[in-house]
Amino acid sequence: MLSRRPPAPRPAVLSAILRQDSTAEQVTLMHKLVGMSDEERDRLIDEFWTEVSAGWEPPERMVEWWRAARPELPEHPTATQLEAWIELAELVRDSEVRQAVRRDLHEACTTGAGPLMTSSPMLDALEEGATIGQPVMDAAREQVPPDSPRGREIADQWIGWLTGIFATPDSPGIPDTPEFRIQAADQMRKGAEWDRTPPEQEGPFDRYMELVTTVNDAPPERFPYEWLADALRASAVPAS
Repeated sequence: MLSRRPPAPRPAVLSAILRQDSTAEQVTLMHKLVGMSDEERDRLIDEFWTEVSAGWEPPERMVEWWRAARPELPEHPTATQLEAWIELAELVRDSEVRQAVRRDLHEACTTGAGPLMTSSPMLDALEEGATIGQPVMDAAREQVPPDSPRGREIADQWIGWLTGIFATPDSPGIPDTPEFRIQAADQMRKGAEWDRTPPEQEGPFDRYMELVTTVNDAPPERFPYEWLADALRASAVPAS
């Protein structure tokens, strides 16, 4: 017998229903979705990703990353979290949405730069980059001066990772020069502008990730591009 979490608080359920101006049929469905157990929610998400990855061979690690992004409805959700979960449940149950996500991810992984970006060496580099990015976020949060010794150390680590991404047994990769560090700093500035710019059109995969974030009440921490840009530019000047 499936274990079940206590039902969502009645006021939150009623608020979600009223805010959506639901029909009687929709109310019945909403109650069913809200009352799902953790196991039932997990099964629904697993079925979604099983179908999305069927018929082609996406990189196993990317499938693991996709599957790891799943909703975890708290014991006492807010009306906003309930609304997000209801929309998400309806989204992943929709066969047209599943097909659209499969098409989008298949195209992203198999065309253009997709094969390179999803290759094992590149995924290794991206995982390493995520590890190296954490000190950047910690330093920015702690308001460490970018031109401090710690800022230079972090900039050196970042450049070491960046120059090694395209290194091969026959080539050392991109040389570490002051000019390259300034170029990298300029790219970080562009990254900050891109991060602040809302997407022109939100696809079903993007909506899925947004709804998961809302359900989990865990907005992602923005990467401090500006701090890293300042640290890289300061590190382009030899230490005295």
